[in-house]
Amino acid sequence: MHRLTVALLAAVDSAVAAAVGVAVVLAPLTLLWVIGLAAPDWGALWPASATIWQFGHLVPVDISFTDDYLVAAGISDEAATFTLSLAPSAFAVFTAFAGVRSGIRASRAEAWVTGAASGIVVFTAAATAIALTSVNPIAATGTLTAIAAPALVYAVPLVTAAVVTEWRESSEGPIADLRDRIEGASERWREIPGEVARGIGICMAALVGAGALALTSAIASRIGEILALYQSAHVDALGAVMLTLGQFAYLPTLVVWGLSFVAGPGVGLGTGATVAPGGTTVGVLPGIPVLGAVPESTDSWLLMLVLVPIAAGAFAGWVARSRLASSGSEGWAPRITAVAGIAAGSAGVTALLAWVASGSLGPGRLADVGPDPGAVALAVGGEVLVGAGILLLSPRGALAWMVGEESSARADPAPAAEVAETVDLGARGERAAPPVD
Repeated sequence: MHRLTVALLAAVDSAVAAAVGVAVVLAPLTLLWVIGLAAPDWGALWPASATIWQFGHLVPVDISFTDDYLVAAGISDEAATFTLSLAPSAFAVFTAFAGVRSGIRASRAEAWVTGAASGIVVFTAAATAIALTSVNPIAATGTLTAIAAPALVYAVPLVTAAVVTEWRESSEGPIADLRDRIEGASERWREIPGEVARGIGICMAALVGAGALALTSAIASRIGEILALYQSAHVDALGAVMLTLGQFAYLPTLVVWGLSFVAGPGVGLGTGATVAPGGTTVGVLPGIPVLGAVPESTDSWLLMLVLVPIAAGAFAGWVARSRLASSGSEGWAPRITAVAGIAAGSAGVTALLAWVASGSLGPGRLADVGPDPGAVALAVGGEVLVGAGILLLSPRGALAWMVGEESSARADPAPAAEVAETVDLGARGERAAPPVD
């Protein structure tokens, strides 16, 4: 495909991603302005929408209430200024997926550098326009951060997806040349990068799925408390819809909280409040309905949840060992490298997810909410290391019944060849000659 065409398609992709993200915020806020407010200030609609979009792309927001509002709302002076940094990450997830899609398309069009550059420039320009036209005296964002954070949320997945696609599918270019040199350098090591990446993907898919299942179970078991918080909010139908949409925007964040709970370290819900399988201490929480899913106590049997990351690592190790055995990449050094790579990569990705899913949710004790990235990464890395190590570093014949490599190694191809030859000759009405000693 022509490079100009690729550049134009990538530019359209990035512009659509930015426009859709803003529209998702602007549409319900416009409905709220029209129906919910008696005397709406239309000049505040765009700044509010843009600030929420920026907040959803990991931009911290500094809240500063005026004295008149503090008196009218009955809020203490200590809560007059604070920072919000626990982002509604559904916006970032949507933008990241759009970047991945654009990167894959640019790579398959054989012009990934052009496509990536065009998409990043256009999305950065859109983020710049949004930041410069949405000055908000109550909810302020740093101009540089408001431009750089959304641009990185789009650019990093785009470039990563393009490079991975080039590595896997491209037959020419610098990345393909690097792949060919690595694969041609040593038969024992050529499969290691791909198996490490595959193992990380398996582990993260399993952990995210476990986090989603834990969240679903918590909501289902405490649906009564959640409904009670909806009732105590005293909102009308429109308010309930807006409140629900706001909680849906935090759905990826809550899934990461579930992942952290499964891994063991749990989630911090402010100063002195923690929810973890080993023990739960919960104080007064904001009246957000979804927080009604937080259990008041936990049972000791929930500590068995740490077997989930171990099992994920074991499955990743089983897949890697089977493929390494079939490709001839045997030996202790490649397998040790694969184990370390899978564990370290899983820990790194988990740390990034935990960082995105933590931050400030308000003043005072809510200034630090979410999982500790270091603790979660250390737990996941250790658990995956144990699981993957059991499968990848066991003696050759110890787990043959699981990986199937011992049976294939001991199989004698001669009988199979003789049977095939006999069947072929029999089909033609001939008789195979007896083997010569």
